[in-house]
Amino acid sequence: MDSKEQLYALVLELSSPEQRESALLELSKKREEFPELAPILWHSFGTVAALLQEIVAIYPLLSPPQLTAHASNRVCNALALLQCVASHAETRTHFLNAHIPLYLYPFLNTVSKNRPFEYLRLTSLGVIGALVKIDDSDVINFLLQTEIIPLCLRIMEAGSELSKTVATFIVQKILLDDMGLTYICHTPERFYAVGTVLSKMVATLVEAPAPRLLKHIIRCYLRLSDNPRAKEALRQCLPEALRNHTFDEGLKDDATTSRWLAQLLYNISTDASVGAGAVQGARLSS
Repeated sequence: MDSKEQLYALVLELSSPEQRESALLELSKKREEFPELAPILWHSFGTVAALLQEIVAIYPLLSPPQLTAHASNRVCNALALLQCVASHAETRTHFLNAHIPLYLYPFLNTVSKNRPFEYLRLTSLGVIGALVKIDDSDVINFLLQTEIIPLCLRIMEAGSELSKTVATFIVQKILLDDMGLTYICHTPERFYAVGTVLSKMVATLVEAPAPRLLKHIIRCYLRLSDNPRAKEALRQCLPEALRNHTFDEGLKDDATTSRWLAQLLYNISTDASVGAGAVQGARLSS
């Protein structure tokens, strides 16, 4: 059996409850070998329904937390296949139109720090991360109509370092889209929800450095400084650790992030000759 025939056989097995677990494992292992896997998954009869069935089946294990490592691994194999669909140009729009990301939100909403839950959250974030990586305004528009930002903020505050990094990357990609920046800066509450979590993360990184995470945090702040009202607010609320060279040693080999930080500090220092009333009003009042 050649590789293409093997692929079709495995996809067919996803529709069989008895064969599905082994097919999920094999396909998730080999997904990089088959560039056309996503369209095959999407267009083959019953396959997406089978993957969603895997997801819905573990909802009862989320609260109270009863998820085992075996169940977590199995559903994460299904999520890995959905990530292929989310990443592929031919299937991404179908994926969004079917509102499939919403099926993952209960996983992002879990708080248990047990490894099966952490792995589930991280893999679910990976699916959303694959969506935003493409720089497609339709993706951002879809996500802004859901509760993805509060879900990411909670993980940024309390997740593992890797989960925090992916969640911060998702918020960064949302901010880099003009629609996302406008959305987050539209009300003081939204801006301060994001700003407060970023600030807490910076404080944590002073004690326990994490270069990749710091890079995404600085990029988020830099993008916020593109909004005039957010820039005013950042003059007051940007963490001192980003102003006082605390991270210079950690950034000495990262020219890009060093440049972003320098640009951020320049942005919030320019046009600084504002009156006391303007400083007092730098609360992003709409």
